[in-house]
Amino acid sequence: MRTSERGALCIRGRRLVWGERTYIMGIVNATPDSFSGDGRVDVTELVAYARAQWAAGSDILDIGGESTRPGHHAVDENTESERVVPAIAAVRAALPDAILSVDTYKPAVARAAHDAGADMVNCVWGMPDALLKIAVECRMPVIIMHNRPDTAYAGDVVDEVLAFLSEAAQRAVQRGIPTEDVIVDPGIGFGKTAEQNLTVLAGLARLRSLGVATLLGASRKSTIGRLTGRKPQERTHGTDATTALAIAAGIDIVRVHDVAATRDVAGVADAVMRGWRPAGWIE
Repeated sequence: MRTSERGALCIRGRRLVWGERTYIMGIVNATPDSFSGDGRVDVTELVAYARAQWAAGSDILDIGGESTRPGHHAVDENTESERVVPAIAAVRAALPDAILSVDTYKPAVARAAHDAGADMVNCVWGMPDALLKIAVECRMPVIIMHNRPDTAYAGDVVDEVLAFLSEAAQRAVQRGIPTEDVIVDPGIGFGKTAEQNLTVLAGLARLRSLGVATLLGASRKSTIGRLTGRKPQERTHGTDATTALAIAAGIDIVRVHDVAATRDVAGVADAVMRGWRPAGWIE
């Protein structure tokens, strides 16, 4: 599918053309229990971190108020809102032109986050109808991630991931989300064993068949840790490998902790795979 056929994400005067280059979603955790140890509950500290992620080269900032690490404890919507809504409001005030995504699966949190300045909603549990209703009403682009409560797949894991995401994406478009505002994520580390994660990574190119924008969130995940023997904060290079693989497969967005490193990886990989060149490039 040609770049022009998938359109662009247009938010706050920014135009992210699908297929033109790889876009970077910088992670900003407003949680005390992030698996990667980078959660910030103090709003002043969080805003400073968001500024740094933006300055490092993020195209989107993804702000979440509930950890979804393995073995996490779910929080109620009031607790999540108390964490994430002031954070989003403060980041919006500090970075008025930044594209902000709220990482939540709770409809009430999504609406409150939108009112505080969030532009998009990123859901780790597909796109439930109640959340989709809020996204349509608020005209928020959606990121739909594959997930399931267990790892007992009846057949090929990539086949199931594609079927799940295809149904959810079609439902979002049918309910009123523009096709160019629908983004799908295969859900590395969610409802999958380490071997299944590797199978999904090997099959990333198949996501393009869905005809919508795609995102990979493999940053610092436990599978990288098992392969490298590294702690979460030491998994930058392992994450960089997944970024390069994603770009070779045609993935549009990578969601990462280490934005500056990812910008370098994406710049080189995009130059080879997408024909991108930096401003001022002279042969």
